[in-house]
Amino acid sequence: MSERPTISTLGELRASGYRPRSVKEELRGNLVDRLRRDEPLLPGIMGYDDTVLPQIENAILAGQDIILLGERGQAKSRIARSLVGLLDEWVPEVAGSELHDDPLRPVSLVARNLVAEHGDATPLSWLARGDRYGEKLATPDITIADLVGEVDPVKVAEGRYLSDELTIHYGLVPRTNRGIFAINELPDLAERIQVGLLNLMEERDVQIRGYKVRLSLDLFVIASANPEDYTSRGRIITPLKDRFGAQIRTHYPEEPEVEIAIVEAERTAFGDETATSVPVEVPAFMREVTAELSQLARRSSEVSQRSGVSVRVTIANYETLSAAALKRALRLGEPVAAPRISDLPAVVASTAGKIELETLGDETREDRVIEKLVQRAVVNVFNRHFSLAELVPLIERFEAGADAEVGERVPSGRHASLVDALPELRQAVSRLDVGESPAGMASGVEFVLEGLHLNRRLNKERRGGTTRYAR
Repeated sequence: MSERPTISTLGELRASGYRPRSVKEELRGNLVDRLRRDEPLLPGIMGYDDTVLPQIENAILAGQDIILLGERGQAKSRIARSLVGLLDEWVPEVAGSELHDDPLRPVSLVARNLVAEHGDATPLSWLARGDRYGEKLATPDITIADLVGEVDPVKVAEGRYLSDELTIHYGLVPRTNRGIFAINELPDLAERIQVGLLNLMEERDVQIRGYKVRLSLDLFVIASANPEDYTSRGRIITPLKDRFGAQIRTHYPEEPEVEIAIVEAERTAFGDETATSVPVEVPAFMREVTAELSQLARRSSEVSQRSGVSVRVTIANYETLSAAALKRALRLGEPVAAPRISDLPAVVASTAGKIELETLGDETREDRVIEKLVQRAVVNVFNRHFSLAELVPLIERFEAGADAEVGERVPSGRHASLVDALPELRQAVSRLDVGESPAGMASGVEFVLEGLHLNRRLNKERRGGTTRYAR
């Protein structure tokens, strides 16, 4: 961000040739500049390049307020917050004004009085773009005072009359004047509060306990709603819904590659990761399995699609697998950690709390549903990497009596011994690009063996903390 401007009075501002722009003019003008430079609208928002982002561009260029309609975990809030990047870096305001008043177009009584009293000597301050964003989660208990404002009893006790505009303590929306105001889960807002919001957006009226104030607020409003809530739990009153110029439908990542990219960008990273001296290397096929699991859950008839399956499920599963791998490496004293197929049972804990089953059953049913989804994810990814015809020599070795014992706590060296004893297994693992570390080799070994088991080419037997594959 550039340095804060040094202009400090209204006279200096006028002399500089400053011309005020509305919020929507700022957004539009800065978007035009980005389009001319062929820069992305919202850097960091992935998977929406051909669907959501073009609609947002159209709405901004048209000067329309927006409703984002989509299930949880579809980056609706992030989109709203990212739009701040389209605002000017700095804008002047009347110093001490509650509503960030433009010095050339003040709207509050306080700012108007200051300008009338001091003229060109009116002191200014500069507002950074990051301070021009307001956000509220709509809940049924929100009041008009929260969004619009309320009479401040302290100011009345000081001797002001109720008819005095200075007795008002403004709510969040007026205090976001000259900025972007986002309201999440709009249908949850009580209808009478929606009416107040409508008045503020459309008529510029602030009506508090019968006292009416005319405020020419300058706002860009973006709201979000879940489609299920939109139709069942609540509704947006028709006049307010009509006030939003664009209703844009968001969606989950349509390609596993996009989901993986989001996970890599959003996963929790710790500053002390290098201090553990045990780097965690997640093979590409294990990243694919985590993404495939979420993709399958979004299509499963056993999982409620009304509540959705958020990308947060994929992120949490990725983090859980990495944690399981790190824990094993620390316990076994290995220099590198890599998640294995035998770590996958750990994702039950990170998945169960984030999905809802279509129907209620016994307590273990959720675990079984997740386990089936995990197995399908593994076999789908395996079949994208291998054809069974390519692995016939390896299958024949098992038919001749070979077996393999692996598991969550089995040292990586044991897996390395397996590939030394079975060259056909080494050849299959080498196609997975697992690197040179024993941990990566162990992960590849378990993936190949589990893929053959799920394709009914090998039997699997669990014994204690190990798993044995054989014919």
